[in-house]
Amino acid sequence: MHIISGAVPYARRLAAVGPTLSREARQRLKWMDHYRTHGERAALTCRYFGISRQTFYRWKRRYTPGDLTSLEARSPRPHRRRQPTWSPALAHAVRQLRDQYPRWGKDKLAVLLRRQGIQVSTSMVGRILTTLKARGVLKEPPRYAISARRRARPRPYAGRKPQDYPVREAGDLVQVDTLDVRPQPGLAFKQFTARDVISRWDVVEAYPTATARTAAGFLTILARRMPFPLKALQVDGGSEFAAAFEAACQQRGLHLFVLPPRSPKLNGRVERAQRTHTEEFYEVTPCARELAAVNRKLQAWERIYNTVRPHQALGYLTPQQFLRQQRAHRGQMECH
Repeated sequence: MHIISGAVPYARRLAAVGPTLSREARQRLKWMDHYRTHGERAALTCRYFGISRQTFYRWKRRYTPGDLTSLEARSPRPHRRRQPTWSPALAHAVRQLRDQYPRWGKDKLAVLLRRQGIQVSTSMVGRILTTLKARGVLKEPPRYAISARRRARPRPYAGRKPQDYPVREAGDLVQVDTLDVRPQPGLAFKQFTARDVISRWDVVEAYPTATARTAAGFLTILARRMPFPLKALQVDGGSEFAAAFEAACQQRGLHLFVLPPRSPKLNGRVERAQRTHTEEFYEVTPCARELAAVNRKLQAWERIYNTVRPHQALGYLTPQQFLRQQRAHRGQMECH
């Protein structure tokens, strides 16, 4: 600490302190000396140096004439830091879940922990994740780049969904779309994705190409893996959803609604599903070159998505839990 009399001229005071005083502190010392030698007029000093009165008075309150280091900037770090209140076991449980589901945030992880009987707040899970990242213990998984772009092939044909079409229960409307996946150089395939707009139940399957014949095959898988009867499908104008696919829908008695050209937002549920599957599956899962192996991993992910992953849109229930709750409520209504 440098103790210097406030009456000593500016140059001599700096010489006594030496080079340890920062350039910013030297400038603030000029403010104080100008203020003292010009009748202690703060407005005049602020105009001369081009600073605000708020800034000047803040440093004037800190300034101690006998201690020039009082003009140095202080660290904003608090003297007392909040100490962790969680146990090592809880931190280990959070880390295990995050390693298993690397794209799920604190909200979903907190739901999974509470399912395991661990009572923890969402904010505490967030603090644990932040601490683990700061320590370098929790690292982001490698991202596997894929291309999700697809060329639009507008094809005008009838079947627009009426504005008054009722969508109240699971199966009333299922949106279907394709995802172009290119996980490795020289490897490309198409993923068919179907999402029920009510329950958010998804069905996914990969094929070498997206044709009307493969789309018709996916329709068979979709009807088998959806836990409720299908009533209507909504697709874009791609050629894969015409011909054999359209005929298969007609044979099953399904309504087939086709979007107007250049209107992907009308299929917003399944478009959001494509992003979720890209971020939470493809970008964190090494992709095999054999399509059969890819589909085995996809089916495992589909099960996690429908029965494990909490969905914010469903009040953090899984689609499976939502359907059970909906059926229980319907049963109560029928009893009354």
